[in-house]
Amino acid sequence: MTIHTERIVLTVEEAAERLGVGRTLLYALVRSGDIESIAIGRLRRIPLDALDEFVGQLRAVARNHDTADRD
Repeated sequence: MTIHTERIVLTVEEAAERLGVGRTLLYALVRSGDIESIAIGRLRRIPLDALDEFVGQLRAVARNHDTADRD
């Protein structure tokens, strides 16, 4: 039996640390729907892939903005 120790959800504080932002900003991003969160009982958790999706969206916006500036 293999036990996976890698967690697939993070606390808001852990997610903020991974992104290098403050806890207040991360709560605002969750509240606005920019970052997906899930409820587990009374706990609020951020799926790891939600951080990847958020960063991917930021990168796409930056690429589109850079392309528009060149035109």
